[in-house]
Amino acid sequence: MTLPTVTAVDPERVATLRALIDGKAKPPGALGRIEDLAVQVGLIADGPPPALDKALLLVFAGDHGLTAEGVSSYPPSVTQAMVATFLAGRASANALAKAVGAELRVVDAGVDADLPAHPNLLAEKVRCGTRNAAVEPALTPEEVAEALERGARVAQDAAREGFEVLALGEMGIGNTASAALIMHRLAPAPLT
Repeated sequence: MTLPTVTAVDPERVATLRALIDGKAKPPGALGRIEDLAVQVGLIADGPPPALDKALLLVFAGDHGLTAEGVSSYPPSVTQAMVATFLAGRASANALAKAVGAELRVVDAGVDADLPAHPNLLAEKVRCGTRNAAVEPALTPEEVAEALERGARVAQDAAREGFEVLALGEMGIGNTASAALIMHRLAPAPLT
């Protein structure tokens, strides 16, 4: 699978979209950042304003080998327990999704356990947890490519199902430390 291309938005449409928003029964700019987000969504949609009635929250779950370095107050087994909580509908993310009428699904992108089948669990495991990034690359380039392809396919499948909004989340013990390493590499942000 090749990753989909992302085309540039047409900046000529900004004025038209802004006029649509300003034409609503409210003072111009009264909704603050929401109005800017509405323009951005309109640019991305590149057509008539989308209804955005059908939303899906995808929570990508995986374990991080970096936990071997003591970077978390919780043991890695909590990832599996949290996945079960999401699937039982008892996590805060479930309550938020329900409040806005969104469906929630969990994507097993690399939980270090065999998870039982569930209608809201998508089995997309690249490997059982990452390696310890403090001593070796967490994933090989091939595993990264596979993870990106699987993620793109999950998003494309959701769009084919008619979902107009995809909200993305993640869960995995050690995720904050792993995210800090990624930001250090990309920014580069200091680690201290």
